[in-house]
Amino acid sequence: MSNRYAVILAAGKGTRMKSKLYKVLHPVCGKPMVEHIVDQLSNLDIDEIITIIGHGSEMVKEKLGDRTKYALQEEQLGTGHAVQMAEPHLKDKHGTTVVITGDTPLLTRETINELMEYHEKEQAQVTVLTSKFDDPTGYGRVIRNEHNEVEKIVEHKDASEEEKLVNEINTGVYCFDNELLFDALKNVSNDNAQGEYYLPDVLFIAKERGLKVVAHTTTNPEETIGINDRVNLAKAEKIMKRRINEQHMRNGVSIIDDENTYIGPDVQIESDVVIEPGCKITGQTIIKADSIIGPNSEVKDSEIGENTVVKHSVVTESKVGNNVNIGPFAHIRPASDIGDDVKVGNFVEVKKSTIDTNSKVSHLSYIGDAEVGKDANIGCGTITVNYDGKNKHKTIIEDGAFIGCNSNLVAPVIVKKGAYVAAGSTITKDVPEKALSIARSRQENKEGYVERLNKRQ
Repeated sequence: MSNRYAVILAAGKGTRMKSKLYKVLHPVCGKPMVEHIVDQLSNLDIDEIITIIGHGSEMVKEKLGDRTKYALQEEQLGTGHAVQMAEPHLKDKHGTTVVITGDTPLLTRETINELMEYHEKEQAQVTVLTSKFDDPTGYGRVIRNEHNEVEKIVEHKDASEEEKLVNEINTGVYCFDNELLFDALKNVSNDNAQGEYYLPDVLFIAKERGLKVVAHTTTNPEETIGINDRVNLAKAEKIMKRRINEQHMRNGVSIIDDENTYIGPDVQIESDVVIEPGCKITGQTIIKADSIIGPNSEVKDSEIGENTVVKHSVVTESKVGNNVNIGPFAHIRPASDIGDDVKVGNFVEVKKSTIDTNSKVSHLSYIGDAEVGKDANIGCGTITVNYDGKNKHKTIIEDGAFIGCNSNLVAPVIVKKGAYVAAGSTITKDVPEKALSIARSRQENKEGYVERLNKRQ
């Protein structure tokens, strides 16, 4: 197999998106469309990936990092001109170069690989990936001769009425002999309606030289949809969502209502997990076997253990153990670590805290900047008072401690092993092991008070 290279065209602003965000950075299922392409190429045997950047170049580089090299197209003068920007990286290299537009996020590595293998098998100098659309409006048309060979590609704006009737379209994805590509680009003209240098003109130059130009038609046209406006973006989102959900279901995940379940492309879910309707699961989330998520839960960049239930709740950038019950209406905020066999009940908020094995925070509590040991019980309405207006402080609740309802633990403070805190207490000093701490006013009853008050009124 020859050397393989990839060029991604990602320099355009995308004015039809009518957005401050550059086109290729618009997300599909939570990930910028250009990043989807880099992901697919990264799973192939590609020696070098070059991304052509222009508008929003720093933002694109920030998203893609060092997974690709970059070439700057300062002035957008067409697709041919954009590819020329990669010449310093690829000039004089032997092998095959695939060129992909940055607005085709649905393209899969399987289709890209099929295209490259077809190109190499045919020993072609140019191979264009084509597709057939019922409505090809806006796409370049692939014009074949009487021998069914590719004769030329005509942009929609430059096509004749007869050529516009052709429904085989240029997807904007090509394979080239790398040395031919950069040699032919020097001869591409901008004598067209847009005054731009079109990459498809390389096909015409190759044919003039008697070189082999072929086309490979994809069996899945929806992969090749280009994103030019918000309507296309919504369509791509729907297709990608369906593709992701179907793959999880084939892997043994039960998705009760796949039309109303949103799962990101990098999420990992083990078999026999049940996803209830209305869930949104994104980022680098991992969900272990036999867990139940939902309904209407959101999990982002988190790990959920085995046989755990997350019901009507939000979990973000946290780790949740095995056999845990969360919710309904709980909020697990970033940097939290929930151990095995823990219960975090309704209207409980946990932030930057650890809760160890078999502890319970059953309802209406705030646990922030805290360490909760094993077998602890935290009563209803408990608050770890972690913020003094300038700094955050830690609360430590050791193994077996019992915190009565409506208690305030004013950090920094430690409730030691087996200690009890009486309901309604405000704790400002450490509580010794197995002690009972009461920090509230003694009750006093005023006999006959209401009767005397009514007489005065």
